[in-house]
Amino acid sequence: MSESYPAKSIIGLSDVTLTLPSLAGEVNILRGISLDVAPGEAVGLVGPSGSGKSTLLMVLAGLESPTGGKVEVAGNDLTRLDEDGLARYRRDHVGIVFQSFHLVPTMTALENVAVPLELAGRKDAFARAEEELKHVGLGHRLDHYPGQLSGGEQQRVALARAVAGDPEILMADEPTGNLDAKTGAQIIDLMFDLHRRRGTTLVLITHDNELAEMCDRVVRLKDGQVEAVHAGQQKVAAQ
Repeated sequence: MSESYPAKSIIGLSDVTLTLPSLAGEVNILRGISLDVAPGEAVGLVGPSGSGKSTLLMVLAGLESPTGGKVEVAGNDLTRLDEDGLARYRRDHVGIVFQSFHLVPTMTALENVAVPLELAGRKDAFARAEEELKHVGLGHRLDHYPGQLSGGEQQRVALARAVAGDPEILMADEPTGNLDAKTGAQIIDLMFDLHRRRGTTLVLITHDNELAEMCDRVVRLKDGQVEAVHAGQQKVAAQ
């Protein structure tokens, strides 16, 4: 298998571009990105601010439409899906963890995890949510609201919500960005444990090179392009 382009892909990007208008003229945010990710692989996306990392994740999540190129994820050509189709794609295939948690403040931890499952038609939504919260060490905080939880606990709720629907792909955008080092390390351990146990494909955006090296591959972006791709140190050590 090539380090850059796995033979069998769950994510396939071909010459993806994204150009947005501005008062100063068009801004090229993504400039011809091609990349393939194998099922179950962990890929770290690194690069300076403004390199296109978060925008690329938004494209992969179907939250931003590219200007050109092809985006195939979990058997879906995202460029051909309408908004309803993209919503179903996210519901069925993707879990997302953001830096700022994005929890509903008027819902308990249990409700934050269960309600998306309930909306997706899961009859066991609350039982499943409770199970996932126990997995991330929050079985004793089910009835607490986000404002009653620490930052680390809120991110644990967000992680439980992201994986509760058994997504094929877990996407994380700076998941430790709002946490102290110790708490961040606990979240990362949880995330990689879930990735390994469930065989979930992981796409991780981070400014932390050491964290990125925990992935199977590290993809460095610069100015909206793939600057370099190399095997992560964890994978190298295992070989």
